[in-house]
Amino acid sequence: MHHEEDYQEITHCGFVAIVGRPNVGKSTLMNHILGQKLSITSRKPQTTRDQILGVQTKGYMQTIYVDTPGLHKGQDKAINRYMNRTANQALKDVDVVLFVIDAERWTEEDDNVLAKVRHAECPVVLVVNKVDKLEEKDELLPRMMSLSEKMDFSQIVPISALRNKNLDRLEALVESYIPEGVQYYPEDQITNRSSRFLAAEIVREKITRQLGQEVPYEVAVQIEEFVFEGSTIHISALILVERDGQKRIIIGDKGAKIKLIGKESRIDMENLFQQKVMLNLWVKVRSGWSDDERALASLGYQDD
Repeated sequence: MHHEEDYQEITHCGFVAIVGRPNVGKSTLMNHILGQKLSITSRKPQTTRDQILGVQTKGYMQTIYVDTPGLHKGQDKAINRYMNRTANQALKDVDVVLFVIDAERWTEEDDNVLAKVRHAECPVVLVVNKVDKLEEKDELLPRMMSLSEKMDFSQIVPISALRNKNLDRLEALVESYIPEGVQYYPEDQITNRSSRFLAAEIVREKITRQLGQEVPYEVAVQIEEFVFEGSTIHISALILVERDGQKRIIIGDKGAKIKLIGKESRIDMENLFQQKVMLNLWVKVRSGWSDDERALASLGYQDD
């Protein structure tokens, strides 16, 4: 007698680490792949401080992206030491590493990252970003040839994360490395980060975009209140800076800057949470926080 077995779909699930020196486009790459703004992006390095997981589920295939903070050489401040530990951790327990570089130049910091990825026990794909910026298109092949001599990369893929060029090829390649396994996350979940964390990241991005070089990266955002009331979310965020001068810059003339930061943050939050948001921001000076392990722990920058 013919016995028909219950058909069970085989699922795949795996982890992908995105590594690279600061400011090569790692966050932009992940945002484009996921089609949603998870990692904050700006022209300043060190804007991604945490190991944000972006989750992409396409039917039987679930890919979990670990967006590492840039690997830093400077180990002097507590926050740099923390960011390095996080990035190094991401190289363990993953199925494939995407090593992102800038097509226009290879720097000493890229060498530092290369030294770390050499020890990865999984395939390393070199992702050459910003190829649209190369002045001569025939520069690309010789450039890729010389890069291939740096180590035995599994593949070298030229892309433009910003222009969405060749990302489908990169995604297909990544999926080819994802093993069979039970999926960790429900298919509608795109990050394991809490809404509070994402709200804080949005505020920090707006400060960075508005003020650029005026305020160094010693700015933290702490969510003091995150409350659902009917169809509205009430969010209160405390912006911590190191010095009074930074506080004045963030507030701006007659409060103009902080109003703009608040307005832009609220719009992004409403898009992300798909709900009306009432946002309160205020600024407080807490000197030395970026070099104080205890202060970092209280702000959530700590090892699991």
